[in-house]
Formats: sequence, structure tokens, C-alpha cells
Amino acid sequence: MQFWVAQTLNSLAFGGLLFLLSSGFSLIFGLMRLANLTHGALFMLGAYIGAYLMRAFPGTSLWMAALASGIAVAVFGGLLERFVLRRLAGNALGQVLLTLGIAFIISDGCLLVFGGDPIPLSTPRWLARPVFLWGFIFPAYRLAVVVLAVCAALGLHILLDRTRLGAMIRAGVDDMAMARAVGIPVSAIFTLVFCLGSAIAGAGGVLAGPILSAYPGLDGDMLPLALIVVILGGVGSITGAFVGSFIIGAIYTFGIALLPDLAYVILFLPMILVIAIRPNGLFGRMAV
Repeated sequence: MQFWVAQTLNSLAFGGLLFLLSSGFSLIFGLMRLANLTHGALFMLGAYIGAYLMRAFPGTSLWMAALASGIAVAVFGGLLERFVLRRLAGNALGQVLLTLGIAFIISDGCLLVFGGDPIPLSTPRWLARPVFLWGFIFPAYRLAVVVLAVCAALGLHILLDRTRLGAMIRAGVDDMAMARAVGIPVSAIFTLVFCLGSAIAGAGGVLAGPILSAYPGLDGDMLPLALIVVILGGVGSITGAFVGSFIIGAIYTFGIALLPDLAYVILFLPMILVIAIRPNGLFGRMAV
């Protein structure tokens, strides 16, 4: 019984980490129509920045490192969108190739600077002890990751659906020309969206550090899962990214544990079924 409980918790924690990655990817992909293939590399870059800060400055906590990494990656993402990707507006193939190339550069740069060995990030002391509930042992940090994912989902939902900024973002997505005509700074808002998505990825990489560590290839392991989540949940849907993350987290965790040879077959089946039945995803909407 402990095995099933532990794997369920592992799947929830992994789903929470997937949401921190896929929510930013869904924001950028869904709202800006930009397939940002650097997103997994930004997740990995955030993890390495956090690891460096915690080693270079011993008093730095995981939360401080996550905040600093999120800001640093957001600045990088904003510069990338403003001065590079914007020049390829409307050129989807060029954007894909460019972001893929930048992802390779980030990956090789991290390998050059930090080496090829995995770098674990320390769990906060007050979350390092296990929690005993109903006769079972739960790692406290994994529970905290689930709570953080839920809080992030609520925050993004409120931002997009309950604030003036969210209304301006939606207006820019639905009718860019009309939004500009009424005075909405669409270009600046889209740069802000890209920065927000990048910041979530950078901070998420640090928060994933105590579970996954920072290692070469982290981007290649996580980006395909984020793509599956976005397709499953629906492009641009935060609710879809949230639900899809925990579905894929459960399928991936139990698949690796029970049927390791068929884990990826089982992982891609839900995406294929959803594409066949609901091409726009579980919570996606038809393009207008």
C-alpha cells in the first residue's frame, strides 16, 4: 500500500513541476501564437542559476534563489522576444528554428560552465522532514510543490480573468488591430507575457532542483512533456495546463514504475486520443 501512496504523491509532485513549466509555455504559445522551444532550456537555466546562487552565497535560501532566477530568466526572455523574435513576427518556421537553436546554445553553455555532473539543490530545512498522515510517510517538500502549483494556477487565473491587465491581454489576442486602436500597448503587453512565462519557467527550474537536480539534458527531458500537456489541456488554457500536468504526471510516474519499457507509449496515447476526439484539447477553444 505504501508503494501506491508514494507513487501517487510522486505523480502529484511531478505534475506540479510540469505545471510550473507548461503554464508559461501555454501562455506564450496560446496568447502570442509563438512556439517557444527555448522554454525547456529556460527551465534548465533557472535550475543552474539557482544552484550557482546557493553554492556561491551559502545564506541563499531556495525561495530566494527561485525569485532571483525567475527575475534573471524573465529579463533574458524579454530581451529575446523584444530584439530577436519580434523581427520574425509572422514567420512561424523561422521562430521555431531560432528558438530551437537558442535552446541548443543555452544547453551547451550550461554544460561548458557547470560541467556534466548533476547538481542537486538543497531542500529547505523545515521541509526536509517527512510528514506522517494516516499511517503513511509523505516527503514534506513534495507536498509543498503541489501547494505551490495550485497557488500558481490560482494566481494566473486571477491575473488573466479578473484583472484589467488580463482583459488587455485577451483583447490583444482576439483582435490586435482593434486593441491598438483603443490605445492598448499590445507590443509591450506581449513582451510582458513572454517575461512572465519565462519567469515561471526559471523559478520552476529552481523549485524542481531538490527533486530532479540541475543536469545537462534537463531541457530535453521536460520540454516534450510540456508539449504533451499543452496539447492535451488545450493551447492557451491555464485550466487545461493544470489538469493536463497532473494527468501526464500520473501517467509518466506510474508508467515508469510499472511498465518502464512502455512508459512513452502509454504517455503519448492520451495525446493521440485527445487529438482524434478533441483537436483543440480538453479545455481549448475554437480559433475565431
